[in-house]
Amino acid sequence: MSGDSDLEIEEAFRRAQKAHNNKAKLVASLKNRYNKLEDKTEFHEEFIRCLKYAMIIYTREPAVENVIDFVTKFAASFETPVNENAEEEEEGEDENEFLNFLFCFLLESHGANSHAVRFRVCQLVNKLLGSLSENAQIDDGLCDRIHEAMLIRVTDKYPNVRIQAALAMARLQDPSNSDCPTIKVMIYMIRVLAEKVHIRALSIAQRVSLLHEGLSDSADSVKEVVKTHLLPAWLRLLQGDVLQLLHKLDVENCAETAVTTLHAVFSMATSPDDLLQNGVRALCEFVKSKGNEGEELLEQLLPEAAIFAEYLCSYLRSITGLSEEQKADMTQLEIAMTQEFVGQQLIILVGCLDTSEEGGRKRMVAVLQEILVMPKTPTSLIGLLVEKLIGLLRDETQKIQMVAEIISDVREPILPISAPVDENEKRRKQVRLAEVRVQIMEAKQNLEECISCQDFSRAAVLKDSISQLEELKNQLTLEASQPADSIKEQRVEKSDPETLLKCLTMCAELFKQINIKRGICPTMNALIESLILPSVSNPNPAVRNMAVICLGTAALHSKDLANTHLVLLLQITQLDEPKIRISALRALIDQLLLNGLNILQDKSAPISQAPDSPDNSNGQPEQQTEEESTVQSILKMLSEFLDSEICELRTETAEGLAKLMYCGRILSPKLLSRLVLLWYNPVTEDDQRLRHCLGVFLQLYSRASRTNQECVEESFLPTMRTLFNAPVTSPLSEVDASNVAELFVELTRPSALVQPAAIQAVSVHDSLAVRICNEILRDVSAPEVRLYCKTLSWLEINTEPGPANSELQLLLKDILQYCTRVIEKLCNQLNGDRGSKSGVFIHLKLMFLDPYSQKKVSTAKNGKKASKAELSSDEGDEENVPEAPPSVRPSRRAKIAALDKTKQDLTALMNQEANGS
Repeated sequence: MSGDSDLEIEEAFRRAQKAHNNKAKLVASLKNRYNKLEDKTEFHEEFIRCLKYAMIIYTREPAVENVIDFVTKFAASFETPVNENAEEEEEGEDENEFLNFLFCFLLESHGANSHAVRFRVCQLVNKLLGSLSENAQIDDGLCDRIHEAMLIRVTDKYPNVRIQAALAMARLQDPSNSDCPTIKVMIYMIRVLAEKVHIRALSIAQRVSLLHEGLSDSADSVKEVVKTHLLPAWLRLLQGDVLQLLHKLDVENCAETAVTTLHAVFSMATSPDDLLQNGVRALCEFVKSKGNEGEELLEQLLPEAAIFAEYLCSYLRSITGLSEEQKADMTQLEIAMTQEFVGQQLIILVGCLDTSEEGGRKRMVAVLQEILVMPKTPTSLIGLLVEKLIGLLRDETQKIQMVAEIISDVREPILPISAPVDENEKRRKQVRLAEVRVQIMEAKQNLEECISCQDFSRAAVLKDSISQLEELKNQLTLEASQPADSIKEQRVEKSDPETLLKCLTMCAELFKQINIKRGICPTMNALIESLILPSVSNPNPAVRNMAVICLGTAALHSKDLANTHLVLLLQITQLDEPKIRISALRALIDQLLLNGLNILQDKSAPISQAPDSPDNSNGQPEQQTEEESTVQSILKMLSEFLDSEICELRTETAEGLAKLMYCGRILSPKLLSRLVLLWYNPVTEDDQRLRHCLGVFLQLYSRASRTNQECVEESFLPTMRTLFNAPVTSPLSEVDASNVAELFVELTRPSALVQPAAIQAVSVHDSLAVRICNEILRDVSAPEVRLYCKTLSWLEINTEPGPANSELQLLLKDILQYCTRVIEKLCNQLNGDRGSKSGVFIHLKLMFLDPYSQKKVSTAKNGKKASKAELSSDEGDEENVPEAPPSVRPSRRAKIAALDKTKQDLTALMNQEANGS
């Protein structure tokens, strides 16, 4: 191929292997070369030659994966939007030529002998279909060919090939078509999986994942398929033994999934006898949930409360504690964990017992108290035990008092203490014993004399005296035989981490169970002062974390307590370990949800001043300024957490802000814009919890009220400006701005409200249209104008006459007049005036070219970042793309350099081929 100044294909592939190279920049430069070629054949051949080097490698090498991503981005850049005019459709057919060519090559190669090639073909098809826009269209014949090829590959003998083929077919399904062939094939594959693939063929993780996702899916039809097809098929393979099914799952680590599975199995039972065959904990809960209908069956499953209490106590006593050395032994550790799991299930059964009988209930309360005080009781069971104990008590005062007494007994147990005996006292007792012995001897001699003299009355008296002296002698002998140190019982305070953790866990559970309207009683306040606050500074992280949880829960019971320790929680969110920071953040969010941002306004005022005091008038403004400053600091801190490198902290902050906005505690277009950008940011692609949370929040929030829709409307332009101004090194530069605009249009539709507001003269879309028109008039030559114009066409604008309609028409006329003047000027130039032709041409180019397949460059004229359009146009930069220095930190560069030594590089293969030819 000709050299020119554009990027060579081989050079583009070579650079694409490196993770730090910007692929969007390579795509723009390579596409620039492609668009200049009249005959594309040579380009196609060279492109495929370079691609084949990546397709013959089966392992997931980083260099190969980078090349696959580059090829996907390059091919997807040729996609043309739908609903354009006829001329653009013709241009779209020309641009789609490369995309169609690549699909044809892949479909011709899907039957290759090499499993690596088949895997890469399916992977590329999957990625290409996934990278196309939501409303993308492809030729019907090509769609049929892709479907047929992937249908063959889903039966490939290599699992990775089957996985990629199934993922590719997912994009071809049409949920609105009841006869969709792709959906039929997938349903058939699921039934084959259920009927023919034995449960042993799946790993434990795959079994748990399949059941968890299937039974928790939002669609009832998916749950029904799992209940009626998958679970019965697995049970048939296990001869109907539910316990064997549990053995095939990881019930200790995935207890919730196991319980959900069992409930699904029980729901399919046709008679009580079928249920009685599966006497497990989940069955008791299932029958208990049936209310009065299951009382008789529950009596057959569980014993009386008193009998169960004795069994529970005996089992928990048998759990042996492990020393540090024993914890290092995996066998003993596994046995201990199994015992704790069984104990946990037994404790849960307490909630299913019939405790209406007073004697059984009291015995269960006594047993739970005894178990909580036992030193060997595992910490993991403390919270559940307290929950069941509080559930059995009726009076809240009694609940608080009993838990406080248990905490006191655990933290200050009564232990035997040995004390030394006084030597003088010991010698005195020995002397007294000798005297008693002498008295006994004398009394016996006198007794003999009385008997010989036949003085029987005196002999009877002496006999009684001897008996008393013998008893005294035995008592003194027993005291003398005891050890020198006496044993006394005394309360001893324990401050080891395990004891503190148990006490704090009981505190946390108590505060959770007590009604927050009750407030803080003296007993609870004593627990806070003597246990919780000192533990916040404990050196053990687990103790600190539980103390923060207790403090946050206790603060929900009292605004004064929350105001007192609010600053402490703020400091912890920024200074401690990530886990503890997250706990403090949750406590802070809970406070804001309960009391709002005006929590500081309820602070008790300082010492009151006289009404005529000169400083009295300035006190309130100063206090109000301090409150506003604190609120702003909180919001600023939360905003900074959205950029945190700690994934869990970022997710927790986003979830908290979503809750605050949905509950109406915060109304901030800026924060809403941040959440939208965070949802679209490629950095959060693997954070499923964050994506799911924000996806649900945006839908529910915008549909709740018109006020919320107005907030969404205000955040539209800041969000779009952020995307348009994002530097090429930012992940936001890869976000599809058109898709974001469509989201805002859908969220602000008046018809989307759950309870449509009364008909108003100006709708949210009317206001949004005015904002967009004003943004267009700020700079009509800006590249984003084209997207703004498309966005206007998606809006539901009110056509009724009115002030808003008139204002919008005036703005649209101004936009049209500008465009007309530019065109008229160009016509005059064509008629002979050549003065400023180039300037007008640039205006037209910027107005009518698609800016989203183009890159930003820096202009020497004004120092600002130019539009994306300037690189893909014919007048764009035709020089080779320079090697951009990586903007990552030195630590990451060092990691990349170290990894490069072990990565597979395709450059050697490409050079070898080039030299051989």
